[in-house]
Amino acid sequence: MSYVGPDFDPPQPRRSRRGPLTVALAALVPGALLGWLVYEAVGAPGGSGQAAGPASSSASVSRPLSASPSGSVTDDGKVSPTASAKASGTPSASAPAASGPLKGKVVVIDPGHNPGNFRHTAEINRQVDIGTNSKECDTTGTSTNSGYTEARFTLDVAHRLRAILEQQGATVKFTHDGDSPPWGPCVDERARIGNNAHADAAVSIHADGSAEGNRGFHVILPAAVHAGAADTRPIAAPSKSLGERIAGNFLRVTGEPPSNYIGDGTGLVTRKDLGGLNLSTVPKVFIECGNMRDSKDAALLTSGAWRQKAAQGISEGIVSFLRG
Repeated sequence: MSYVGPDFDPPQPRRSRRGPLTVALAALVPGALLGWLVYEAVGAPGGSGQAAGPASSSASVSRPLSASPSGSVTDDGKVSPTASAKASGTPSASAPAASGPLKGKVVVIDPGHNPGNFRHTAEINRQVDIGTNSKECDTTGTSTNSGYTEARFTLDVAHRLRAILEQQGATVKFTHDGDSPPWGPCVDERARIGNNAHADAAVSIHADGSAEGNRGFHVILPAAVHAGAADTRPIAAPSKSLGERIAGNFLRVTGEPPSNYIGDGTGLVTRKDLGGLNLSTVPKVFIECGNMRDSKDAALLTSGAWRQKAAQGISEGIVSFLRG
């Protein structure tokens, strides 16, 4: 997502890392320490770019990924009927019976923005209450310099993530599925969808729109907010655990480095100005999978094979959180 819009602050100046990535992530993401050590030993998994910073390596590791149900999402991001269940809250039509390690668990996936937002600027510009203040309903999101939009990216990763989680028995619900609804939903409604589903975990998927040279992922955690309609105090701690597990597994599986411009190299940022987090009553985080405006990150974000790794990394973080 771009830093311009309802849930975003102005760009922050690029910061240098405060120490090696191993120290930061080992301290903040203990659940993924083993995977991080493997990453350090053998280098980043494949993809068209390599991790930046002290942990960079030219070595490549072939890592098997959980296969998606046949026909769910193709490598170029096209979605077949199997993965095109709408935002009714039901699993896709060919989803397996509810069995597996996540049986009984509900996961809400929130694909950032909506491809139709470009055609509904009046609707998405209206103000909504986010507890601490008011912001616009939604934004159009950002895009790569070649025109691949954040909304397309988030939907593609969301479909892949749903397929993986359903295979493990989870009930997966979307906040929207591109053309249902034709715009939005607003940030407050996205939170309500997760709340009404009594989700065990909710994840909002995004990609950033910062400057060239700013690259890497970061996971946004909710601050402990108590203002107006917002009270995240009960979910702040479990959301932090969810975010740490997603960050560690995302790094290990994708090889994408933690952001070099926000989060001090930890891959974790705490915010109190996001309506989708402020109004949540269930554990929830945002993940910015990379910077669409950086050429190295854009090469990854536009790759179907890398997006499958992104979905796999996010899913493994969710599974780790839900299984304790």
